[in-house]
Amino acid sequence: MSPTDAQNLAVQRIEYAEAEQQTPCRPVKARQAEIEEDVLQRVIRSFDGCADPRLKRVMVSLVEHLHAFLRDVRLTEEEWGEAIKFLTAVGHITDDKRQEFILLSDTLGASMQTIAINNEAYKDATESTVWGPFFVEGSPEIQNGEDMSFGAAGQPCWVEGTVTDTEGNRLPGARIEVWEADADGLYDVQYADGRVAARAHLFADENGAYRFWGGTPTPYPIPYDGPVGKMLQAVGRSPYRASHLHFMVTAPGCRRLVTHIFVAGDDLLDKDSVFGVKESLIKDFVEQSAGTPTPDGRVVEGTWARTRFDIVLAPTGS
Repeated sequence: MSPTDAQNLAVQRIEYAEAEQQTPCRPVKARQAEIEEDVLQRVIRSFDGCADPRLKRVMVSLVEHLHAFLRDVRLTEEEWGEAIKFLTAVGHITDDKRQEFILLSDTLGASMQTIAINNEAYKDATESTVWGPFFVEGSPEIQNGEDMSFGAAGQPCWVEGTVTDTEGNRLPGARIEVWEADADGLYDVQYADGRVAARAHLFADENGAYRFWGGTPTPYPIPYDGPVGKMLQAVGRSPYRASHLHFMVTAPGCRRLVTHIFVAGDDLLDKDSVFGVKESLIKDFVEQSAGTPTPDGRVVEGTWARTRFDIVLAPTGS
């Protein structure tokens, strides 16, 4: 954010605070409350014919919470119109490579809350976190020890670990999907040249171990040139994500794991724009000086890093 943008934002905050003081919400008169409650109840009754009990419960709860919000903040017609414009803009910018609705969900904490609800803590199973908007099906397969960066800019990083279940049993053949942004803060799908880089999948070996070369994660902003970025700027929030490397891990009989690992010492760990950081997922990425022998004998020019991430999968249905 530029100094000018910061000054404009400060002015907006002052104006908003002054407006709040000048126009506090007035008490709602009894007759008005009756009218508003009647609207709510008529909408709720409209779902009486819904044959799907789960769908009915979701829709009724959605309406109840939405109307409670509208009535609580006394939303103006102009504000509702702006909200519709905002959501329309979110839809217009979304395409097969950019999912602005996921960004919106992420930045409001809805993604992390849904993940928390649907991935209950189980023994010492590795914790889940957000998908992010840049996962793409059909990544190239690499063998253990190969490089998933495919030329993406960044410091080389050796990543290794094991995949086990919560009873400590190794899981040979577990599928490990990995993807990350490059050192310029961009995922491959954000480039217009069709490249496939910093994205791959591999399988745990006969001992349930895995290893690969990637790039040392660096901080980057989520796309902020669209409506979600404007929302973050308006409320004084940074679009930056803490440095991370994405994983999706699957194995028969186990719950699918979607997670990241984060870089210990990153200044953004407590400011991640999508609330994805969990203490258990913060790992040491230890920088190795130039000339330090690599685990597989690869010759690396300059410094490189290494980290370890042992993955524990919860059982299906847990």
